[in-house]
Amino acid sequence: MAQLYFYYSAMNAGKSTSLLQSAYNYRERGMNAVIFTAALDDRYGVGKVASRIGLQADAELYNDQDDMYAHIFKKHQHQPLHSVFIDEAQFLTKTQVRQLVEVVDQLDIPVLAYGLRTDFLGETFEGSHYLLAWADKLAELKTVCHCGRKASFVVRLDDNGNAVTCGDQVQIGGNDRYESMCRKHFKQLVWD
Repeated sequence: MAQLYFYYSAMNAGKSTSLLQSAYNYRERGMNAVIFTAALDDRYGVGKVASRIGLQADAELYNDQDDMYAHIFKKHQHQPLHSVFIDEAQFLTKTQVRQLVEVVDQLDIPVLAYGLRTDFLGETFEGSHYLLAWADKLAELKTVCHCGRKASFVVRLDDNGNAVTCGDQVQIGGNDRYESMCRKHFKQLVWD
C-alpha cells in the first residue's frame, strides 16, 4: 500500500541528495519515477534538482496553480508510475498537498516529499504545515549548527552577513543567503 512521506530538515541536511538517490534506486530497478521541483527555484537551472555534492536530475516543474493530481494522473495513464518525488515541498499549497494525498490513496502511488520545515522566522511553510499534518510517515534529516548541535532552523542573512528578521517568506538562495542553526543560536539572532 502506497504512503505519503515527508522528509524535512533545515538547509544543508542532504534532502536533495536523498531524493536523487531514492529516485535513482527506483529507476535502477526498472521502475518509473517522476521528480517534481518548484518552478520558482531555478538556482541549478530550470527543471533541475541538484544537490550540493554534485548529483542532479531533470524534473517536472510545479507552481502554486498546478493541479498535482491531474498532472500525475495523466503521466500515470501514459506510463504507469511507481513513485513520485517532490523537491522543495515547502512551496506546495494546502490544496496541492491534498492532491498528493489523493495520488497515494486513489492511484496507490507512493509520494516522497522533501522540504524545509520552517522559514527564516521559524514559521512553517504552507506545504510543510500540511505535510506534517497529513503525511503517513515523517522523517527528519539532520544537519548541524556551527556549534555542533543539531540545526533545526534556518537564518536568512543580508549582504553583510547579519540576520534578517522581516520580509517575504520566500526568497530563493543558498549558502550565501541562509545558514542552518540550532534553536539557541537562531533565537539569539532572530528573537532577541
